[in-house]
Amino acid sequence: MFFFYSYFEIQSTFMEKSKYIDDLKDIKEMMSRSSRFISLSGLSGVSAGVVALAGALVAYQSVYSKQMSLGYNKLMINSDSVTTLLIIAIVTLVSALAAGIFFTLQKARKNNEKLWDNHSKRLIINLLIPLVTGGIICLMLLLKGYVGMVAPLTLVFYGLALVNAGKYTLTEVRSLGLVEIALGLLAFQFIGYGLMFWAIGFGFLHIIYGVFMHVKYK
Repeated sequence: MFFFYSYFEIQSTFMEKSKYIDDLKDIKEMMSRSSRFISLSGLSGVSAGVVALAGALVAYQSVYSKQMSLGYNKLMINSDSVTTLLIIAIVTLVSALAAGIFFTLQKARKNNEKLWDNHSKRLIINLLIPLVTGGIICLMLLLKGYVGMVAPLTLVFYGLALVNAGKYTLTEVRSLGLVEIALGLLAFQFIGYGLMFWAIGFGFLHIIYGVFMHVKYK
């Protein structure tokens, strides 16, 4: 009799502890959600990736394919091609940002959440610090003629920006940032193939990330 009593008492205690652990996990998750910007939409990543691939395709057809017809086996940058690539990059960036904001706004409205609050402000600030720094450095290198360094550095600084902003949003953003940094470092070993690495980093990785996020957080 004592044995059965002890057994049920131990089982009851164990269930109570499990309940407390589950409650603590719920509280921790609620606190984490309350201190992070969680309205990022997976479709934003997908749209950014599609726009980036479209931009890379236009850049390829506008610059790379012409040089291949002249016998080059990798991209050779001159003043004309730099201007063309800058225009394509600006249009691609604006289009990707517009699509990202649109889908994120849709998700925020669906979940009755504010798109612009203290969490999103911290996210944007911590994202922009490495991005602006990297952009200035890349422009300086571009003006000095170190064109081959631009593509790897954009990937590295973009990855650093995601890692820095990952503290204020979903943890998957930080993981994407680490992959972008690794890809940027690899790109330093293949100077002249920056367009290909851009397509992988800003295109395919964003699409994979976006699909994963959409399935996980839909």
